[in-house]
Amino acid sequence: MTDILQILILGLALGGVIALMGSGLSLVFGVMRIVNLAHPSLIICGAYVSYWAFKLWGLDPIATLPIAALIMAAIGVLLYRLMFESQAKSARYSEMTVLLTFALAMIVEGFLGAAFTNTQRVTSPEYATDAFFIGSLFIPKGQLYAGCVSLAIIGALTLFLNYSRLGYAIRATTQNREAAELLGVNVNLISMIAFAIGIGLAGAAGSLVSFVFSFFPAKQWEWIAMLMSVVVLGGMGSVLGTVVAALLLSVIAAFVGTWVGATWSTMTFFLALFVILLIRPQGLFGEKPELA
Repeated sequence: MTDILQILILGLALGGVIALMGSGLSLVFGVMRIVNLAHPSLIICGAYVSYWAFKLWGLDPIATLPIAALIMAAIGVLLYRLMFESQAKSARYSEMTVLLTFALAMIVEGFLGAAFTNTQRVTSPEYATDAFFIGSLFIPKGQLYAGCVSLAIIGALTLFLNYSRLGYAIRATTQNREAAELLGVNVNLISMIAFAIGIGLAGAAGSLVSFVFSFFPAKQWEWIAMLMSVVVLGGMGSVLGTVVAALLLSVIAAFVGTWVGATWSTMTFFLALFVILLIRPQGLFGEKPELA
């Protein structure tokens, strides 16, 4: 029983971080139908911001989280204006974004590889290797802090989306772009803001990832299937679904990694993606598409 509880604790702690990693991806798809394959590479950019702030000036990665988020949000505005704004009304917009963001992922990886090489790095504040002990149970401080901060950020995002005027506009755009525009919503501005928030969340996740996982530019290819599994299982565009799916799959992966083998842990996410696309393509919280 103690072993089961220990695995559950570790799975939930990591699940919070994965939920934050996927929430920006889910938000961007929900508002603009952008399938952002470059999201993991932008998370790694955020991780480098916190890594170098810690390496050069000794700044705690949690303290530099807002800085990484703001830097990446500014980059998000630039990317939206350059890559997505002019094509927003295209009939094949979602399909085009797959190719655009795949190209962006390759460019970002190449730039980071040239700047920092593919050496694995990790931020190492004191708490990253420390733990709380409760009897025979232990809770890694790094994972606990990262999980709690992640859920707090997602909670703040949920409150913003549900109780602010800008949040109402974002949700209206998510539900029906044409109707929102007829009601006076500046859909283009809202899309740019939502994209900036989504990329800002990637930067925030990168700060936490920097001391929870080791990372390097090509690490993005290990994360894209994991994040797509979480977002698809939860329901494309549903932030709540992303959180539930991340916690669920992280716990399952923790049990699989302990009882079957660490090699099979990542396979949990791939298998979940395969099964959910076969059985319920709209995910747990997504809406079933209407047939024409």
